[in-house]
Amino acid sequence: MKLILRYLRPYRWFILAVMLVKLLGTGTELLIPYVLEHLLDHVIPAAENAWAVALWGGAMLLLTLITRILNITANRMSVRVARNSTFALRRDLFHTALNLSGRQMDQVGLPSLISRMTSDTYNFQSFVRMIQTMGVRAPIMLLGGIAITLTMDTGLAAILCVMAPVMIVLVIFISWKGIPLFNEVQRRMDVLVRLMRESITGIRVVKALSKEPYEQRRYGEANGRMARQEVKSSVIMSLPGPIVTLFLNVGLTLVVLIGARRVNDGQTAPGVILAFLTYFNMILMGVMGLNRIFMMMSKANASANRIGEVVDMPEELTPLPESQLAPAPGEEALIFDHVTFNYDADSPQEARGQFLGEQRQQCLRDISFRVPKGGSLGIIGATGSGKTSIVNLLMRFYDPQEGRVFVDGKDVRGYQRDELHCKFGVVFQNDVIFADTIRENVTFGREVSDGMLARATQDAMAQGFIEGYEDAYDHQAAIRGANFSGGQKQRLLIARALAAGPEVLILDDASSALDYRTDAELRRALREHHAKATTVVIAQRISSILSMDEILVLHEGEMIGRGSHEELLSSCPEYREIYRAQMSEEVE
Repeated sequence: MKLILRYLRPYRWFILAVMLVKLLGTGTELLIPYVLEHLLDHVIPAAENAWAVALWGGAMLLLTLITRILNITANRMSVRVARNSTFALRRDLFHTALNLSGRQMDQVGLPSLISRMTSDTYNFQSFVRMIQTMGVRAPIMLLGGIAITLTMDTGLAAILCVMAPVMIVLVIFISWKGIPLFNEVQRRMDVLVRLMRESITGIRVVKALSKEPYEQRRYGEANGRMARQEVKSSVIMSLPGPIVTLFLNVGLTLVVLIGARRVNDGQTAPGVILAFLTYFNMILMGVMGLNRIFMMMSKANASANRIGEVVDMPEELTPLPESQLAPAPGEEALIFDHVTFNYDADSPQEARGQFLGEQRQQCLRDISFRVPKGGSLGIIGATGSGKTSIVNLLMRFYDPQEGRVFVDGKDVRGYQRDELHCKFGVVFQNDVIFADTIRENVTFGREVSDGMLARATQDAMAQGFIEGYEDAYDHQAAIRGANFSGGQKQRLLIARALAAGPEVLILDDASSALDYRTDAELRRALREHHAKATTVVIAQRISSILSMDEILVLHEGEMIGRGSHEELLSSCPEYREIYRAQMSEEVE
């Protein structure tokens, strides 16, 4: 609840005004049965003309109108508070998510992060909206109804005084039991979102292998587990409803029976019985309102705890002061100095492998290399050898356990995040095309002139197919670039990396979907127009790195070869085997 109170604190005076308006509206509503009782038992019997009856009837109509106006006003005001506080919560949650380290992202997991931003924030908003109105109306209906009935007939009101505490304790106890149940519902929602995300993202593979029934079965099992948990929690949280109704109906029956006898004995007026019946309904609404409040509170508390786990995460990869950093061992643009790195082993299973496509078994052991300014480095190795891990460390998505990483003569731990990242133009594995225009996908909110945009798309071999569209750079991309071929998407991603003229260009398996001719033209354009940029190319295709100044060969996180293409052919059996296999395929 601390997180909820934190985001409601800026609106505390406005919330107080909402509650005051709701209090007045509920108070006027409680007066209506009282006026009705007075009208039936005192005004009508003593009235000599219809004006007195009309006057009190008008008073009831006025009270009803005031009640409606005040309740509508309070509801509109509560929606405003709920909207603004949820907006602030979503903003902070999204900001925190963007600044999570790779380790923290793996710990939370993308599916869980999505469900926290959607269903959990919705539970927060629903609770904030309800607590401002129902949180006032329900207890006032309950306590006010009992108080007024005590002034009308103490004997009949005693029935309510006995039943009300029992019902309240019952509601609170069951609601307290429901909190862990809703925590489990949200956890299973994370699993469901993960399965849905995997199936939708890999829909082409699913269709190509005719695995729709398999995916439906997997999703159905997860959906069934979540549905059963929801039913279990909802059944338990719904128990107070019928129990409270039973208690109140029993009490209502006693009021009718005892009241009828008191009316016959002349001890109670008929209008009092009618008023009691109305107040019983109000008290029923009050108790049911408390049940809804505690039910929503259980959901909101579970959701707030999950949101708080992310929002309150400390920023891990903050810049270190110069006094804690050793000077660079050289002036090269990129330096790995005896770097050893392992991913955390305690991340949740469903979170593993989410951030930038990495897998937990990957690691680096005692990796050292240097790339001079304007130089080029090729990295090749089998899947899982640690190639992308080098990119993650260069851009400081993670920190190594041992060794140091330097960019432009400075330890990456000494950079502000934006200062470091603006040096890079990068294409990751499985990078993303956004549902926006080609122009926005390439410029990506940066200050890129039309000339720079045209040069980047030309060097990336993308200008030809872009100008083939009638609206050219304003052509709309579908979600994840579904209306582009694999090669077109890669060329757009390379254009995005080149657009701002980066000091360091990283291409992580960025040309795998390009044909050999386009790949060769791309490499020639990089040599001619981006010679000043330090280039790192990670590839499965050996032809993509033949011209690199130096090539690293990785195997299970270890560097087993280093040198130029010619040097590796003579000194590294693994590289030579890759070369022969791929070159024979090209010949065939």
